[in-house]
Amino acid sequence: MKTGISFAKYVVPSVLAFALSGIYAIVDGFFVGQSIGDAGLSAINIAYPVSALIQSLGTGIGMGGAVLWSVKRGGGDGAAADRYVRATLYILLFASVVMTALYFVSEPVLRLFGAQGEVFSLGKDYLNVIILGAVFQIFATGMVPLIRNNGGTLFAFLTMVSGFVCNIVLDYVFVWVLRMGTEGAAIATIIGQAVTAIEAFIYMMVKKLPLFGSLKGFLKCAAGIARVGVAPFGLTLSPMISLMLINRFCMFYDGDPAVACYACIAYALTIVQMLIQGVGDGSQPLMSVFYGEGRPAEGVKVRRIAYVVACVLAVVSCLVLYFTRSLVGPLFGSSQSVGEDVAAVLPVFLIGLPFYAFSRITTAGFYATEKTAFSYICVYSEPVLLLILLFILPPFMSQNGIWWSMVIAQIITAAVALVLKIVAERSKKGGAAA
Repeated sequence: MKTGISFAKYVVPSVLAFALSGIYAIVDGFFVGQSIGDAGLSAINIAYPVSALIQSLGTGIGMGGAVLWSVKRGGGDGAAADRYVRATLYILLFASVVMTALYFVSEPVLRLFGAQGEVFSLGKDYLNVIILGAVFQIFATGMVPLIRNNGGTLFAFLTMVSGFVCNIVLDYVFVWVLRMGTEGAAIATIIGQAVTAIEAFIYMMVKKLPLFGSLKGFLKCAAGIARVGVAPFGLTLSPMISLMLINRFCMFYDGDPAVACYACIAYALTIVQMLIQGVGDGSQPLMSVFYGEGRPAEGVKVRRIAYVVACVLAVVSCLVLYFTRSLVGPLFGSSQSVGEDVAAVLPVFLIGLPFYAFSRITTAGFYATEKTAFSYICVYSEPVLLLILLFILPPFMSQNGIWWSMVIAQIITAAVALVLKIVAERSKKGGAAA
């Protein structure tokens, strides 16, 4: 009972926060799609993987630092725990500088993703602003895990709410009122992320988190953060890698209409995927603390509850999206033909959601307990399998082969996660017996 209450305390705000993150991801598409149409949808969709890369870096660094902070505190080593907080902030700053440098290669990146014509022009307007505001996105996503692991789950949620509300209001003003197009949508996003980042920093100052002090052993801390953070980084980025791959193959097989169709589907699925990730990341602080305290049985209870909650969310979401599939395309301002394609194709993608839920919770359990090798395999299996399948299925099934490649990759990834989970459990039992 106590474990269930603790689970709810951490996971409910996390799920709500990630739900907002999912809506964050689609709100630009909503306003731009309604204002510009299929070309705007395609431009945001093609440019979004870079924005996702920036946010994923923040998430990976923040989660890596938060996990090790919790583990060290659980083990009673307060001084080492404090160093991980400081190292996390310095690495976030370094990542911000690196990502801002992408401004000078934005055009080749868009060409690589398949953008051309009007889609390229609109995508460039969006992407340049996103890159210049990288520092706000990285710190907003990177400091929230530290706040959550400090017990500030509600505050972490509220900071994201304030940024989200700001983004919506400014999207309305910049895109619909001032007609600033994709550039206006990007500016709204950056300002919203800046609001979250500033509030997060104020929290850390007020709560007197160990922001200042010795950097002794920084390189060791950085290596540990990178080792753990690679998995949550990949969890956040993996859907965007898939997005990029599918966009590229859609442009080759069916052109702009297929990209616009997948944009609408991706927007709808993003909310569900973020809900599921919210369950995994919300349960991570508990699993890490129990792991650090040497109480694995409690950690197992948390993970079991997470499986149930994530799978229920996946199934309920599947039902809701299936019965509202004809509304998804029009919601984002697609043309009638694209909207009809969305309604026909969306059920295919829904098949993979329960499998996605299982693999994501399994992965969160691995990196929360420093089983980094297994977490890497779970995270990066999906995009690798997708790429292989995209070369195999479309030549025989045309555009339908692209859609089914995603689902099959998710099913196989879930099977891989199950095998690794069994191996980890047997290894633990063997170690205990020895």
